[in-house]
Amino acid sequence: MARRSFVAGNWKMNKTPEEARALALDLRTRLNSYAKCDVAVCPTNLCITTVVEALRGSSIAVGAQNVFWEKSGAYTGEISAPMVVASGCQYAIIGHSERRQYFGETDATVNKRIKAALTARLKVIACVGETKEERLSNVTQQVVKRQVAAALDGLTAGDMALITIAYEPVWAIGTGLNATPQQAQEVHAFIRDLVRAKFGAAVADAVRIQYGGSVKADNAKDLLSQPDIDGALVGGASLAAKDFEAIVKAAK
Repeated sequence: MARRSFVAGNWKMNKTPEEARALALDLRTRLNSYAKCDVAVCPTNLCITTVVEALRGSSIAVGAQNVFWEKSGAYTGEISAPMVVASGCQYAIIGHSERRQYFGETDATVNKRIKAALTARLKVIACVGETKEERLSNVTQQVVKRQVAAALDGLTAGDMALITIAYEPVWAIGTGLNATPQQAQEVHAFIRDLVRAKFGAAVADAVRIQYGGSVKADNAKDLLSQPDIDGALVGGASLAAKDFEAIVKAAK
């Protein structure tokens, strides 16, 4: 089945509102007429409304980098899925390894955040991936299986229309290292098999699985040409419009 590629830029904790506006406008000029794949950018919470306004009417969607599982309340520093939707976002990244590593995110809280996002009809980019130690210990599949099972626990086949899975080997994020196309394809195919076992062939064939982890203009084509890699979740390279444009145009 032909799946439409999806490239998303995770800006992480970078860009002031004015810098974010300038980058968004540059991307709009470069990519607004590009119709061969879906594109989204995910700025900081502080910059969401600025970027939404800069990209209004364009083909580039906006996402948040996280959402909390409650709709409102005494949760200092968090934002809810309804707030994200009201700000103009269509997507939310959930379960990124940096959230797991630095902020105590667990498989259980990832699932709660995903369910809250789906209730608000946000599209979810659900992140999974193993650490360097887990890769060297040959437990990549066990780790990814656990994370995928937890992320999708309690979801329906219908929910999966709003889910993109991002495979991000933790050892490749921000390190300059990246999985070889063959390593990435192996895990992507494994994830698709997990989805097939849970939801059936039609859902597995349709779900998009992105690769993330030091994706750059010079390696994107080889990675994104693999049969089960349906796009990229791009970190550092998404902060330069020219580099992000090259990655988008490398997508199948």
